[in-house]
Amino acid sequence: QNPGTGATAQILASGPEQGLDAIARILVALIHGAKFQVTIATPSFIPDTPLLQSLTTAVLRGVQVDLILPEEGDHKLVQLAQRSYLQDLLVAGVRIHSYRGGFLHAKHVSIDDEIAILGSSNIDIRSFRLNAELNVILFDKAVAAELIGEQQRYIAESRPLIAENWMKRPMLRQFLEKLVALVSPLL
Repeated sequence: QNPGTGATAQILASGPEQGLDAIARILVALIHGAKFQVTIATPSFIPDTPLLQSLTTAVLRGVQVDLILPEEGDHKLVQLAQRSYLQDLLVAGVRIHSYRGGFLHAKHVSIDDEIAILGSSNIDIRSFRLNAELNVILFDKAVAAELIGEQQRYIAESRPLIAENWMKRPMLRQFLEKLVALVSPLL
């Protein structure tokens, strides 16, 4: 705890040497504990099953879940794999925002106006299990409010994805997305 601000912070390192998927586990636990709001901004979203389940069950509990992704990614294969997960999330009620203000390299999460997670981790299997990553979890309403303000700015510069429209994308595109998703843990 920082005596000057009262903010409590936890540093979370992860990588292959830890072998615990620490970031993924804590993120899933925090999402499961969310009461009313989860917002995730990430340039790469290739979730594992526990993360997908935590997001969809949060929506079922009445939590507003927003996912902010770049409209155009910097790696085509990653973008194809990422898109393969979006239909199920949209149908479940996750609000997905396609950021149009340039390449989105932000990597942060806010939960219930009181938790902010910032760091180097994408929300993908590679960051969770292979890469050396460093994140900070801040348990502070003032910090969370600043982060939420930034996330709202991203959402204002985004195009919302609509489930009905998303399901109408070309079959070849959907096939390619699912095909690339098979190797997504390697991306």
